[in-house]
Amino acid sequence: MKNIQAVRGMNDLLPEETPLWRHLEDTVRSVVEAYGFEEIRFPIVEKTELFKRTIGEVTDIVEKEMYTFDDRNGDSLTLRPEGTAGCVRAGIERGLLFNQVRRLWYAGPMFRHERPQKGRYRQFHQIGVEVFGLDGPDIDAELILMSARFWRLLGIEDVTLQLNSLGSAEARAAYRGTLVEYLKDHFELLDEEARRRLDSNPLRILDSKNPEMQAMIEAAPKLMEHLDAESQEHFAGLKAILDAAGVGYAINPRLVRGLDYYAKTVFEWVTDRLGAQGTVCAGGRYDGLVGQLGGKPTPAVGFAMGLERLVAMLQEGGVEPPSAAPHAYLMAMGEGGLPAAMALAERLRDANPALRLMTHCGGGGFKGQMKKADKSGARVALILGDEERANGTVTVKDLRGEGGQQSLEQGKLTDYLATLP
Repeated sequence: MKNIQAVRGMNDLLPEETPLWRHLEDTVRSVVEAYGFEEIRFPIVEKTELFKRTIGEVTDIVEKEMYTFDDRNGDSLTLRPEGTAGCVRAGIERGLLFNQVRRLWYAGPMFRHERPQKGRYRQFHQIGVEVFGLDGPDIDAELILMSARFWRLLGIEDVTLQLNSLGSAEARAAYRGTLVEYLKDHFELLDEEARRRLDSNPLRILDSKNPEMQAMIEAAPKLMEHLDAESQEHFAGLKAILDAAGVGYAINPRLVRGLDYYAKTVFEWVTDRLGAQGTVCAGGRYDGLVGQLGGKPTPAVGFAMGLERLVAMLQEGGVEPPSAAPHAYLMAMGEGGLPAAMALAERLRDANPALRLMTHCGGGGFKGQMKKADKSGARVALILGDEERANGTVTVKDLRGEGGQQSLEQGKLTDYLATLP
């Protein structure tokens, strides 16, 4: 019978990989909570209409990439391709956003049917943050400052910040007309994808990677030159805060993001260390989205980070996560030794919940147990034999250094184990 394999583009994370993932997740969690964010969790599956209304029906995500199916009731459902839409839906439905400021964060898998490649998979993982109820550039800047803190704490280098402003909906609509006129004048230079987007989503043409179109795109009218006064003031305020904090950035007039709901501030942290998949964190402001989904109009801003890409950067940088190996490996020898060892292990865990203690199971002699103790990666082996039980002691053998072997009273084991790295 043929073995069943994982779905293409949906990967297992093996035990030797998960410590680095946990290190990344724990670091990010500690930072977002330090900035006053609260965790929210929402379903992996949502009604398809949610993503069509928020992301935009003429985007690549909706047209080509979503995992959409009809359930047994005939409802069209979709595995979430991103997190903002579900977060906003939950906030409206649960009354979290009305006349209040909320700072929310979430983590979990997202799904897009793309061609699998390094840093881009069909099931991928994101951590996202969203802020509702604040409309000034100060909160935009704080999100960027917070993301910069991630890189410092994780030891990630070679990431640069790109900024742009998409202005108000009215300014963007006026610019769209100017851009379309320019593109039509250069219609013969547009590839098939750009021609398809010309009427439906012309701003996305600016983000094309087709080398034959780059000169024409560089010469196109700049959205930044068509911003309304309020958006210009907002963008100037954002830059002033980043300048004061010493965060470097580059203005990228071609940064338009792939989702329809963005306005004013958009930003990306990018790297050249991951080939074509260079964006590791991206976000911006989406003041109209809550109202678009039926809630009271609410200013909002957020970002999301792709964990696969960040893990790849940590691996390339040689980052070693904190060890998850046991502090100690407890071995039982002699007749009736296992019940006593199990009871001792539970007392040690009660006394120190942070202790990583593995108790030997599966029988075997002293030599075999010592091999497994060493293979576990434990710092020390704890040996409980007939003599130790009779004396109320445990023999402690150093497995990783030159500490040799010693006998300790069982009552002193907790304090001793607490000193192990």
